[in-house]
Amino acid sequence: MPALDHVQSAAEPGVTAREQTRRRIIDAAVELLERGGRDAVTTRAVAEAAGLQSPALYRLFGDKDGLLEAVAEHGFTQFLAAKHIDPDPHDPIKELRTGWDIAVEFGLANPALYTLMYGEPTKSTTVFRIGLELLMDRLRRLAAGGWLRMDEELAAQIVHATARGAVLTWLSLPEEQRNPALLDTLRESMIMTVTNQEPAVQEAGLAGAARALRAALPRHTPLSHAEQQLLTEWLDRLSV
Repeated sequence: MPALDHVQSAAEPGVTAREQTRRRIIDAAVELLERGGRDAVTTRAVAEAAGLQSPALYRLFGDKDGLLEAVAEHGFTQFLAAKHIDPDPHDPIKELRTGWDIAVEFGLANPALYTLMYGEPTKSTTVFRIGLELLMDRLRRLAAGGWLRMDEELAAQIVHATARGAVLTWLSLPEEQRNPALLDTLRESMIMTVTNQEPAVQEAGLAGAARALRAALPRHTPLSHAEQQLLTEWLDRLSV
């Protein structure tokens, strides 16, 4: 059998034979997962579906757990590809709502893959961390505009929990009991929990946030007089 490393593919220039084999195995695992669930994804079944001998699978993934981790990362990659990120959204709350919908729609369209990704504690992959950072960027924009009701980390946990809960609950229900109002209600409950109805900062951006905080300091602050003076000086410089 030829070595898998550093063999260029005629069909896909720049892609090694090793990478093509890896993709073929992951595709076979995803197909088995969607047809028969996690129990159907055995190393033997995946190797047969991919037209390979089991040793090739072990060389690339180590064992079944390594293969399932690669399948989960493949799922996160697909999910990120479905996202459309606006670096400067006109309506950051609408952007958050749309992002939540995309996450839920992905889960409903890929139930077995989503369950593997989110149905149990997952390992932190690079792709997962990229997705989390994109969510944190959304939440930072909300915070900078005065729309966020809490710190970004807690808000991210709530967004994740409601989206994941929506998908897994929906999939657990008999089809005749699946009411779209469940998804709409969970999404709007999330929006109402993590965002303000009106921005706490009237002018978005660092200068506006600094001016809003400076204006609130005399009424609401646990700082000492000296600390308040120092903070006021910093905010004056930031609000220019």
